[in-house]
Amino acid sequence: MKRILLTNDDGYQSPGLLALKDALSELGHLVIVAPASEKSACGHGMTLTRPLRFVKLEDDFYKLEDGSPTDCIYLSLNALYQEGFMPDLIVSGINIGSNMGEDVSYSGTASAAMEGVLHGIPSIAISQVLQDKNYFGFDFDLAKTSIYRIAKAILEDSYPLQAREFLNVNIPQLHPKDCKGFQITELGIRTYGNDAHVHRNPRGEEYYWLGLHPLAWQERENGEISDFDAIQKGYVSITPISLDFTARNRLRTLESWAQKKLKE
Repeated sequence: MKRILLTNDDGYQSPGLLALKDALSELGHLVIVAPASEKSACGHGMTLTRPLRFVKLEDDFYKLEDGSPTDCIYLSLNALYQEGFMPDLIVSGINIGSNMGEDVSYSGTASAAMEGVLHGIPSIAISQVLQDKNYFGFDFDLAKTSIYRIAKAILEDSYPLQAREFLNVNIPQLHPKDCKGFQITELGIRTYGNDAHVHRNPRGEEYYWLGLHPLAWQERENGEISDFDAIQKGYVSITPISLDFTARNRLRTLESWAQKKLKE
């Protein structure tokens, strides 16, 4: 039986995590480890300054007290699995809200998948795009159908990427019959603004709330379809993400610059 490890940066009570569990239960033996509270936009953070503790909720379902999604994957692989019996697949999600463009650098959802491929395990991050993240009058039918098909293809055949690469999947807010299918995409160019709101508490002390930016992006000049484009057109977006951040097409330019500007 195949072994699948699940997590979700929205926390162990997230409806997206429960939908993911339901979607993949037929494909193998599931182990679920998720943060005890929401850890959205925590990035690839790992806890080094305090102890962490698994709390068993039911068989093969744990919450990690004060842990990040990265902690959940790292500790699960070290504490819940034995050498030679590691997961065949790691899936992070279903995140409530998109993870497209440069948002993957903030994303706890994507970071859990990053941690998975760092340990040589095929990994997927999956997110549900929403018009309004606070509106829960939706279901995960399309997301569940999509992740089932993707995970089944990987488990039955092969992982389509190389080492230290993971799949970042975004689901449009559509009924399955209205979805146009799957589209392989590149990361779009996210447009950010300043959405920090200043307030004062009853003692007159200043504090800030960080708001949500509108889902806006720039068009790619190379003509390739981005994850934003695919979602807008009604496709499920699948983007291959590499952990190699080297700007390889700039190596020679940087060498030339260094020779001119940094010579002693």
